[in-house]
Amino acid sequence: MKHFPAVLAIILLMAVPACRNGFLADNVRFADSQLRILLDKCDEGDTVRVPASFIDGEVTFVPIDDWVSGFFAGSLWYMYELTGDGFWKEHAKAHTERIDSIKYLKWHHDVGFMIYDSFGNGYRLTGDPAYREVLLEAARSLSTRFRPAAGILQSWDADSGWRKERGWRCPVIIDNMMNLEILFNATKETGDSSFYKIAVSHADKTLQNHFREDASSYHVVDYDPDTGEIRGKYTFQGCDDSSAWARGQSWGLYGFTMAYSYTKEAKYLDQAERIAEFLLNHPSLPADGVPYWDYDAPGIPDTYRDASAAAIMASALYQLSELDGNKEYRKEADRIMTTLASPSFRSEPGEGGGFLLQHSVGHLPAGGYVDVPLTYSDYYFLEALVRKQSRRL
Repeated sequence: MKHFPAVLAIILLMAVPACRNGFLADNVRFADSQLRILLDKCDEGDTVRVPASFIDGEVTFVPIDDWVSGFFAGSLWYMYELTGDGFWKEHAKAHTERIDSIKYLKWHHDVGFMIYDSFGNGYRLTGDPAYREVLLEAARSLSTRFRPAAGILQSWDADSGWRKERGWRCPVIIDNMMNLEILFNATKETGDSSFYKIAVSHADKTLQNHFREDASSYHVVDYDPDTGEIRGKYTFQGCDDSSAWARGQSWGLYGFTMAYSYTKEAKYLDQAERIAEFLLNHPSLPADGVPYWDYDAPGIPDTYRDASAAAIMASALYQLSELDGNKEYRKEADRIMTTLASPSFRSEPGEGGGFLLQHSVGHLPAGGYVDVPLTYSDYYFLEALVRKQSRRL
């Protein structure tokens, strides 16, 4: 199925007051044109497919139980929010409802990513009560991963595969902070404090055990699920156990900023600010604000940058600036976004399979998704545009 031509999209965007001029308008017009290309590839035939990346001239797709499956639907909801164009709402609904069954997923923690980015944004923008029920069921599924003795949500099962080979028993990754929002939201929607208590317990244990003195984070902390004792601290996607894997640092910044927005606990705001200062003042951070894939990566500056880590950081900094009133964080977010929107990182119009950003790194140690577009890079770039727009002027 072919979609509206880009010229019509531009006409529609010109009618939206918030996007008429400047940086926002340019990037929304660009995203409108690009994502229509990607939609055509996703909607070919009679199956709505979930895009992950663009590799060797082809869009790669993933099954709906892959951890990234909610990001594309979320990007479409953000396009609807940025433009007011019902076209994006229609396709956001189709891609969101495609992954409805994920609400029952209990075998890893990413149900929060998958459902909140899709159904969460859909519910926020439409108020559809069916979406609310999906969100609550997903929160119940995620809650089954809570391990009371350790006070955390277990990220990955460790009874098989590479997790078992590493000897882990109850691994928790810094990324898991991102999945707490669906729990905070469940308490907000229902008044049931059990979800909130799980989220706060996990945030407290992460604050206690994941961070070093300089506010950098380990990627993985492995717990004894029976006693709560820490068995070890490691990396999985960083360059070594003691390094500051870039996307993980951004997850931490975003996660504690979000946790403060729901709880108003000063310790979470303080941690978010400490992480921000660590990242923004790190000697290996390039002047343009887009980090290398690991802040301690060997070979800097002759190694890969990670646009995904930058986009997550920019979105978090916009929210952090709003919460604590520090305008410098907003300026830093603007700097990052200006770089991401430049020819150095933004796809050429009509290229990149319809993805917005180039040069992200998924899992370099395993050789997975290295220096390619990634669906979550685009999602957080668009989220940052939404946050920039809502707090502009």
